[in-house]
Amino acid sequence: MGKLVDYAEAHRILSKYGINSARSAYIESASDAIKFSAGEPIVMKVISQQALHKSKNGLVKLRLYTAKDISSAFSELRDSARKLKLDKYKILVQEMVAEGVEIIVGGSVDPQFGKMILLGLGGIYVEIFRDVALRVCPIGEYDAESMIHQLRSSNVIAPDKKADAKVKSILLKVSKMLAENEILELDLNPIILTRAGYAAVDLRIIK
Repeated sequence: MGKLVDYAEAHRILSKYGINSARSAYIESASDAIKFSAGEPIVMKVISQQALHKSKNGLVKLRLYTAKDISSAFSELRDSARKLKLDKYKILVQEMVAEGVEIIVGGSVDPQFGKMILLGLGGIYVEIFRDVALRVCPIGEYDAESMIHQLRSSNVIAPDKKADAKVKSILLKVSKMLAENEILELDLNPIILTRAGYAAVDLRIIK
């Protein structure tokens, strides 16, 4: 079945391959979160092996701007974790990434073909539209390009050459990471594409 990799370790693995993820840290108190925020909007979420679907379980708080909002959200997350009877959990604080196009890049191990990489629209749209492209790892530039343009949503994900190059770069880096590590499942959803760059804001790696 595999084991969920700690969020901080997942962040380290992505960084090793040059894959950008949102700045984050574990916290022990609301004051830790306020200090991390330094006046900028943040996100808080509960990280637990027992609750992988955080949004569905009320374990994510978005767009926290003020100290009051942050303190309330911290208390609510702890209450939610208790109600779900989570034995072990951590609370993660994360910078709020600017709005942009959300994509999913995933990975899995197929019994017949081995390591696979997936691309599609991210967030809730991956379940609604089921518009995804799959390839066997490792992939090259041609494969990455064909994955992008296979999608019905390709004009949303990569409307110009700059965006196309950005997504292609992400796919090639993730493919290399999947090929060089014993990863059973990978779920980077969403990765938010902005004009300035991109950042993976939810990381799930199972080894």
